[in-house]
Amino acid sequence: MPSTSEMSSTTPTKRGRPGYDQQSVLLIAVDVFNRHGYDATSMGILAENLGISKSAIYHHVPSKGDLLKLALDHALGGLEAILEQPEATSGAADARLEFVLRQTVAVLVDRLPFVTLLLRLRGNTEIERNALERRRAFDHKVAGLISAARDEGSLRQDIDPRTVTRLLFGTINSIVEWYKPGGSLSPEKLADDVITIAFDGLHAKS
Repeated sequence: MPSTSEMSSTTPTKRGRPGYDQQSVLLIAVDVFNRHGYDATSMGILAENLGISKSAIYHHVPSKGDLLKLALDHALGGLEAILEQPEATSGAADARLEFVLRQTVAVLVDRLPFVTLLLRLRGNTEIERNALERRRAFDHKVAGLISAARDEGSLRQDIDPRTVTRLLFGTINSIVEWYKPGGSLSPEKLADDVITIAFDGLHAKS
């Protein structure tokens, strides 16, 4: 999956003033949105953080909303692509679920600032509401995998699939609040730990 540094292949690049292109403007804007909140971030604040004038930003994007849409498309595009992979569409339901959860962690880590922004949406604008609807559709498909695995007998029957979905994504979504890329915990080990907790629990095996 493309990393943040490879966004030029998934996010259109529009050249503007020297020293900046749309991609670099977007990266800084996402950081500012996450620090100040999207609603509280004005074009003036963005310009100050970029070190350019407000009018110069318009060489790259038509509006603050366009920056938000680009950022959310990058986060959601990574998640939605998981469900199109062969490992997510064929085979036993529990294996497909494990693949989707593992890849969700990978996308979250790889696109951490973008997914962080997605998870902090309040739904105050049409762009935000559309993004939230796409995220709900993703969660609904994962819930379907949980139900299918439950029906196959590979998951326990005594917990409502909706509860399982909320607990799983509550765990995965919390990663944005504490995970530090480049630290001692690698993305691969993080995904392994999430899968182990989700499928095996905390009890030591006898």
